[in-house]
Amino acid sequence: MKRDSILQKIDSASHVIGKTWPLYAFVTSNPLTGYENRHFKQATADATQLVGGHLLPGVSTFRNAWQLGEIDEQELNNLFKRNKINFSAEESLSQMESQITESKNPHHEVDRLVIKWLMTFMDEGLAEWSMPNKEKGFYKAWRSLVRYDHEFKLKPLVALPEENLESLEELFKKYTEEEQIKILEQHLSALPGWTGYIKYRAETNSEWQNKFSITLEDYLAVRLSIANNLGYELLHAEKDHPEKNEKSDLQYLWLKAWEKTWQNKLSKELETILETSETTTSSKTEIDTPEAQLVFCIDTRSELIRRHVESKGNYETFGYAGFFGIAMDYENLSDGLVKKSCPPILASAYTVSEKAKGENHQEIDNYHKRQEREKFTHYFLKRMKHMLPSAFGYVEGSGFFYGVSLFLRTLMPDRLYNSEKKEKKSFEGSCAPDIQSINNSSAFEGVSLEEKTAIVKSAFYLTGWKTFSPLIFFVGHGSHSANNPFGSSLDCGACAASPGRHNARMLAKLANQPEVREALKEQNVHIPDYTFFLGAEHNTTTDEIVIFDSELPMSHRDQLSKLKENLLKAQHSAITERLGNSNNSIKAAHKKTNDWSETRPEWGLAKNAGFIVGPRSLSKSINLDGNCFLHSYDWKMDTEGKALEGIMQGPMVVTQWINNHYYFSSVDNDNYGGGTKITHNVTGSFGVMQGNGGDLKRGLPLQSINETDQKAYHKPLRLSVYIQAPKERITSILKKNENLRSLLDNEWIYLLVIDPTDSNKIISYEQNLKWTTPKRVAEKELQGMQKI
Repeated sequence: MKRDSILQKIDSASHVIGKTWPLYAFVTSNPLTGYENRHFKQATADATQLVGGHLLPGVSTFRNAWQLGEIDEQELNNLFKRNKINFSAEESLSQMESQITESKNPHHEVDRLVIKWLMTFMDEGLAEWSMPNKEKGFYKAWRSLVRYDHEFKLKPLVALPEENLESLEELFKKYTEEEQIKILEQHLSALPGWTGYIKYRAETNSEWQNKFSITLEDYLAVRLSIANNLGYELLHAEKDHPEKNEKSDLQYLWLKAWEKTWQNKLSKELETILETSETTTSSKTEIDTPEAQLVFCIDTRSELIRRHVESKGNYETFGYAGFFGIAMDYENLSDGLVKKSCPPILASAYTVSEKAKGENHQEIDNYHKRQEREKFTHYFLKRMKHMLPSAFGYVEGSGFFYGVSLFLRTLMPDRLYNSEKKEKKSFEGSCAPDIQSINNSSAFEGVSLEEKTAIVKSAFYLTGWKTFSPLIFFVGHGSHSANNPFGSSLDCGACAASPGRHNARMLAKLANQPEVREALKEQNVHIPDYTFFLGAEHNTTTDEIVIFDSELPMSHRDQLSKLKENLLKAQHSAITERLGNSNNSIKAAHKKTNDWSETRPEWGLAKNAGFIVGPRSLSKSINLDGNCFLHSYDWKMDTEGKALEGIMQGPMVVTQWINNHYYFSSVDNDNYGGGTKITHNVTGSFGVMQGNGGDLKRGLPLQSINETDQKAYHKPLRLSVYIQAPKERITSILKKNENLRSLLDNEWIYLLVIDPTDSNKIISYEQNLKWTTPKRVAEKELQGMQKI
């Protein structure tokens, strides 16, 4: 058997697992990415067959939605009728309840032993003592130590193969080609959390991967060797997979009825707005220039703060993917680490770092000295706790001080949180972001004017920008919480689970450069001389908007001062709506932010179900309750459809990932989510397990999607995308992009088009580039014809 053949088979089999992202960059992504070329219903059945779990909502979830009126009876009956099902709603629920089955893990003991070695080898600095021989790679390190593992029971004279592929060749000798593929799929999917993280490390080639390599072939060689040596069959008998599963058929129809009901409600609200705007359109041609314009991320949490900012003055807001069009990695001044700060589906083209402003070198030197002192203090205290000679005495001597700290953090967390002090200690006021091309051989040449101009232009091109205010803010977002291993999952998904403030500051700096503005004039983008751009950050836990204004000219100070007053008012009213607490709402938010025992500092993107691409006027008067991503777009300005194609290829795909991540974490939190935070155990600094073992958790914790252990908060609905653009333009884009068409044809997402060339009629994409008019709209048109 050729070794290349084994590698090819492993690569082919690895489609059954997605990537598991580390805690420090916990990107929300579709755990069934490798199944997206199959219909959603088929994909869930295949994944259930291989991995186990329940990938469609359960009976209790449907029953609750039914009782709340979230599933329209007529929609459900129509779906039943089309699929020749004769049950009533209640009968179908009872039928599903009677078919609940449980499955057992056939390879629990092998899992346990493999996890023990993975935890030891893959540790990323959390453990005090490191595994010997890690620099040789996982398989060789394991091979050098396994004979000391009494559970493995290796006979004294038995020699294990020196190389991982050699070991796999030997183990596969008695199996056919087809059986080998099945073995690989079964054992890769046995621990999808761990193998997903191995896949992540190998593909990203991280710093830890460069030092201590681990690959899927390493993992398989170790796992199969353990299974074989303990006498387990490498190929497990497949579970029964009946041709027709009545329960899953009913579940899928209930899910579709729920989603259709949700779409009908939103469509009706949008139609009302469109009809109102048509009848009240003014003949006024002058455009009232806003006092300020704020560009927020398309994140569902931006919808709340945008409504409240707009209500406090003559302010205009836009939605734009939170990496602000800069495919960059960011080098953090505080620790020197370089992290991706753009969507995972994009390759980074730039590196952004911090450079001291001319007069601030001393401040930056002081900042570095302060960081060094804090770093040494942390190291010293850690060594005192962990070294055997000092451990007991240190605990006794420092117990009083730790006790006081614990007391204050528990009873008065809000008083310990000072956002102003926190921002003053940061480096943004003394530094300016500096951008360099990753592919540029000369670091001194920087980024070309053409590239800078393209980055800035795309922000206005994609959002349908018309006028320029004196102050324009690019507002990234980040979450702030204490003692939260999953904290990065609450940061910007478009920035690969990093805060968006760095991208926002970088875009503002580029847009302020005179040479960029001159170049933009040649491309018919005229930015007035009085317009100044600033970066900002929306704290999604406290709804505070921090503005980085150290370079603001004196001429704009009064305007900024007025805006800050109104942003504080917007923060107060937004938190009041979100937390339902009108008394001391900001204090309540600060408490949730800094409370080390808080299992749910904020809801993140829970309840996401829709994505609206169009002008703000479409959604401005609707309280979307955090259900929708919002991307600004003006179809009239995008004559060739290139901007829309970029939105569909980028943000639409990313929001589908986010939506699927929340969906699967909701329907099966044990297998596809993160389980309860109460029993989380951080391992290796990169992941969590439940208790002291088990698979690495790859989804969101129970507290991120449930109000209680039993009561759900997030509704597991697939993403419904609404785009205001001509149907023919969208059809043309789908014809050119097979990956987008596949997502639609396989029902991973829904697409509804608001066609401005056809009286803003809302039509639904079906399959194979075919469209249908919803029954509600058809009946309305018929009534109009009858009146005529």
